[in-house]
Amino acid sequence: MHDVNDSFDINLEEVSKVEGAASLEIKVRNRKIIDLKFYISEWKRFYTQALQGKPVVAAPQLVARICGTCSNAHLLCSIKTIENAFDIIPSNQTKVLRKLLYYGLIIRDHGLHLYIFSLPDLYGKNSILDFDENDPKEKELLEDTFSVKEVGNQLSIVVGGRSVHAPMPTIGGFLKLPDLSNLKNLLPKLKEIRPKILKLIKIFAEALFRLEAKTKLNFSGLISHDFSFLEGKLENSQGETMLHDELSSYLEEVIIPYSHARGFQLNGNLMMVGALARLNLAKENLNAKTKIAAAKYLGSFPSNNIFHNNLAQAIEMLHAVDASIDLINSLVSITDEKPQKIVPKKSVGVGTIEAPRGTLFHKYEIDEQGTITTAEIIVPTGQNHVLMEKVIFEQTEKLLLENAGKEKIIFEAERLVRAFDPCMSCASHFLKVKWR
Repeated sequence: MHDVNDSFDINLEEVSKVEGAASLEIKVRNRKIIDLKFYISEWKRFYTQALQGKPVVAAPQLVARICGTCSNAHLLCSIKTIENAFDIIPSNQTKVLRKLLYYGLIIRDHGLHLYIFSLPDLYGKNSILDFDENDPKEKELLEDTFSVKEVGNQLSIVVGGRSVHAPMPTIGGFLKLPDLSNLKNLLPKLKEIRPKILKLIKIFAEALFRLEAKTKLNFSGLISHDFSFLEGKLENSQGETMLHDELSSYLEEVIIPYSHARGFQLNGNLMMVGALARLNLAKENLNAKTKIAAAKYLGSFPSNNIFHNNLAQAIEMLHAVDASIDLINSLVSITDEKPQKIVPKKSVGVGTIEAPRGTLFHKYEIDEQGTITTAEIIVPTGQNHVLMEKVIFEQTEKLLLENAGKEKIIFEAERLVRAFDPCMSCASHFLKVKWR
């Protein structure tokens, strides 16, 4: 006869410290998983349908509202999609300013995940608000949290006009260009947060959390020579390279009937996108100063440890700081450029960038009047969805063999999901776990 604890269902209404809403249902009988479903439960918001019939010039600011944390990723991906459709080549100055805007997002968005969502796990806290201000180390980390995120905010504000839903970037340029002196004023602030990020890298490098998927993984990402997140070729760990507009044929869609979001596979394999994939594929393309400062930690990559996604994000934050310092130092003036004109034509535009959480893909079909007829958006969390469910299953199976209790299983599932830094709002789109 089995103990009552060998068969149980758990209902966890929310997994804390992730962006958006998702659910996890696990049914255990006689220490065996009978059923496990990880699914995104945030209601669909039909952004692709909303784009249909809209003038293409309205798309960037509309799709930026998909997410409040990575809005500028959708904004710039949409702009790139439209520019590709109309053969608009942005100026070198525009490319530099967009990189700076985006590095601000990387600093702020990775900072949100690492400091506020993941760091409490390392210190046995429910929340960063539980950190003890009377403890010098914990107080210092609290101060670092706000200092680092604020610099990321300021960089995006100076370049884009706002940290979230930036109004100034547009098709073919900027509606209003930043003041060079305001950018130069950010240099000491960027240098000031550099040691704070190095401290964060060390913390996550020394973290003991580890999970390697039993199944073969195919890491995928858009790789550029300067690790810009905005340009490059799609590469994967099987050695394949393809153009950005081939992503829709590159991915295999997986219907998840119990989820409000699609999943994907790559050549029949489980796939992973995001910071871990990017460092596995292209750590040599990081900023030279970053490679020197983080040399002892870069030896961890390539890695199959899902929790190294946190370490990879911390290293990317340092890269964003170092690359921003170099770009700002290189600017001797900002030329008064007007956005390039759009000449409507029937076309198909495809844009691919690396959002903080991985490869982001927009595709618009446009008619002769410059109206969008159909749209497709593939987000990073969708590409990681199948893998997330698989590794939760593998981890839970292992914990059951170790006779772990329900609370331990819940805690480890939450922590593992957080390691992916999923954005449920983008994918549809906190995690509810229901054990029945």
